[in-house]
Amino acid sequence: MSFNSFGHLFRVTTWGESHGPALGATVDGCPPGIALTEADIQPWLDRRKPGQNRFTTQRREADAVEILSGVYEGKTTGTPIQLMISNTDQRSKDYSEISKTFRPGHADITYHQKYGIRDPRGGGRSSARETAARVAAGGVARQVLAQLMPDLVITGYMVQMGPRGIDRARFDWDTIGQNPFWSPDAATAELWANDLDALRKTGNSVGAVIEVTARGVPAGIGAPIYAKLDSELASAMMTINAVKGVEIGAGFGAAALTGVENADEIFMGNDGKPVFTSNHAGGVLGGISSGQDVVVRFAVKPTSSILTPRASVTTDGQNTQVVTKGRHDPCVGIRAVPVGEAMMACVLLDQLMLHRAQMGDTPRGLIG
Repeated sequence: MSFNSFGHLFRVTTWGESHGPALGATVDGCPPGIALTEADIQPWLDRRKPGQNRFTTQRREADAVEILSGVYEGKTTGTPIQLMISNTDQRSKDYSEISKTFRPGHADITYHQKYGIRDPRGGGRSSARETAARVAAGGVARQVLAQLMPDLVITGYMVQMGPRGIDRARFDWDTIGQNPFWSPDAATAELWANDLDALRKTGNSVGAVIEVTARGVPAGIGAPIYAKLDSELASAMMTINAVKGVEIGAGFGAAALTGVENADEIFMGNDGKPVFTSNHAGGVLGGISSGQDVVVRFAVKPTSSILTPRASVTTDGQNTQVVTKGRHDPCVGIRAVPVGEAMMACVLLDQLMLHRAQMGDTPRGLIG
């Protein structure tokens, strides 16, 4: 298998399987002298770890991260940082009945078709368990960004589950961390709870749409053509398990707008800086950040691991019915929120380092 890494200067390689002894990440390119301990990374992993409530998988993992290299006396050394998370609550016997067949809508069949061998325990490498390593790497990125981009705030939240979306008129940043869905709309979160309880009883699952906003991104980050900030973000979000589509700003909705409606008008503010009246662009113009909020949305499909029988085939070509037992998220979108935040952090740091490598720290293109 190839391409287990992402990033240019801040580069992350993840490793490990869902039911192996451990998983983790190698983070290369982190600047030296950054304060970093396990305690700086752990809170981000705690937001993603399984078994937190009835709406997520009941697999119980502490997701306790260990730093094996790249840090001395609490400071990064500039050498590769090795992060490891032990698996402690695997229950592989749940997958014995599907080891010779394929879950419809899952990567089981394509892994078999490509490699001729796969680890069926929890999905192996195709499991979303891999995303714990990304969240750990995102914790490292956040430590660096706190020094290089101190005004940055990255916030992920769910804006839709199944057919039910939030009411933007009720959007409240303070509400996001106060419900199990990371919803900015408390009223919709209550409805989602009822929806998901009903789905769980029938052994079914549901998809979701996640939005991640980065506030405090300065203008000028990104490149015009092949390393656009928005293309790098879209690529990063598409690598998250179960993601089927990504939007920046207005996204596909921009196709329904006129040029007049889509134009984010600009005025000079009282502080002598440009002010935009709207943000259909999602904070990125021509691949470069405009100084507005950077807004990314991604859609995740329903998990394929469901109790409802689905038609499939076996590895020897026989028709069969698949029922997936075990512990699974009825809506993978919930725990995808901190994963999206982590990918945003990694991409922004990588892009900031690329920008500084070319442009240095000298302000350019001043207006007014």
